Amino acid sequence: MQETPPNTAVRRVVIAGGGTAGWMAAAGISRTLGPMLDIVLVESDEIPTVGVGEATIPTLVTFHRALGLDEREFMAATQATFKLGIRFADWKARGEEYVHSFGTTGKDHWSAGFQHFWHRGRSRGLAGDYGDYCLELRAALEDRFAHLPENGLNYAFHMDAGLYARYLRRFSESHGVRRIEGRIAEVQADRASGNIEALVLASGERIEGDLFIDCTGFRGLLIEQALGVGYEDWSHWLLCDSAIAVQTASVGPAVPYTRSTAREAGWQWRIPLQHRVGNGIVYASRYIDDAQARETLLANLQGERLVEPRTIRFRPGQRERTWHGNCVALGLASGFLEPLESTSIHLIQRGIIRLLQLFPAAGIRQTDVDEYNRQSREEIESIRDFVILHYKVTDRDDTPFWRACREMQVPDSLAHRIALFADSGRVFREGFELFAENSWVQVMLGQGLVPRSHHPTADLMDDAELSRFLGQIRERVARTLAQLPAHETYVRGYCPAAPV
Repeated sequence: MQETPPNTAVRRVVIAGGGTAGWMAAAGISRTLGPMLDIVLVESDEIPTVGVGEATIPTLVTFHRALGLDEREFMAATQATFKLGIRFADWKARGEEYVHSFGTTGKDHWSAGFQHFWHRGRSRGLAGDYGDYCLELRAALEDRFAHLPENGLNYAFHMDAGLYARYLRRFSESHGVRRIEGRIAEVQADRASGNIEALVLASGERIEGDLFIDCTGFRGLLIEQALGVGYEDWSHWLLCDSAIAVQTASVGPAVPYTRSTAREAGWQWRIPLQHRVGNGIVYASRYIDDAQARETLLANLQGERLVEPRTIRFRPGQRERTWHGNCVALGLASGFLEPLESTSIHLIQRGIIRLLQLFPAAGIRQTDVDEYNRQSREEIESIRDFVILHYKVTDRDDTPFWRACREMQVPDSLAHRIALFADSGRVFREGFELFAENSWVQVMLGQGLVPRSHHPTADLMDDAELSRFLGQIRERVARTLAQLPAHETYVRGYCPAAPV
């Protein structure tokens, strides 16, 4: 265990780097603890941000409510649309699709999830598709959306990441955050304690602090280059190491879901905003070169290209410690998982909330540091397993990439989940896991993994009772769905985009 040297009370917080991670941190900390802190964010206009995290998950709705943000204002400012899930094409097999939605499917019993009742219903010829019993999934497929009473429809957003950082900057500055323009030339650390003392800018200005937050992206300027914290590489499980991103003009109404289409050696995303569409391809460079990946992406675009495609290199994995000494790494500096399930912004958000829960106002204590790192590791490893699942459980064997994915050894934690579900249809959520039971079920079924049996509770219903139970759920979904307006119509009325 790495011991953290004694430290003084934390009053000066320095955020290194802007972008989504930096300004989310500034917003969260200033809104919660602003009156007791001096918060400075240092960023340089010369250094571009990655900025492809444009699809989110429902936890961001909660984060915004905690900040007190106005949803209409946020959506208008970021050209946002609503998102009800992800539509996966060609992942199980070419020509097949499924949706991982944000909803709850059917109705659980305390002893067994809905999938057990559905499984028995299918075996008796009484049940339709699993997705027929989920409002969010059906609404996504029919391009419908509306806010419902008592949060009756779970949703997230598609948004412009650059505009989001700009929006949060205005919010943070209104809560006392000071932005300093400049490129970080040196990170000064105390030789005795190892703690960071100050950032020195290229201009010569020296920014001192008690707690430093590293939002410098893949460079890890503080956590890695200055403090030497290593990186745990997961590329033996997640084979993709490159991405190409490009924006296109909209050619039709924005749909309320992200599209993920499996390709020869990776996958392609499509994220519809109000004013444009975000596109990109994630790929494994050992199986396809940059030119081939670019050609694949450009051949499958809709609408006029608005910018030149840009290539991004990454290494999937996590920092050995995300909090070290008086430095906390957020965003890409802390680790990276490809955006297959739109978890990048969620991990930033969770890092901020975790820091606020363990905030070292009276000085940094090793127990807090250890707890932060334990929770961070547990959470990202569970998301890692969920992402690997999409590659491992597939019928595809038509390219070397997909054969490698099918044949690879996966983490023991994931191997156990797959075996448990295949045998009995059981899924259990543990600890700080993000994805609940229904998410695992939707993806496992969608990828072609059907359990061999179901829980005996489902056998307590006779055919008539089971048919009635399933039918009532399906009818309730259909009845609510019929009342929802078109997604595009609702967005135009609710949050028309502000001028960029």
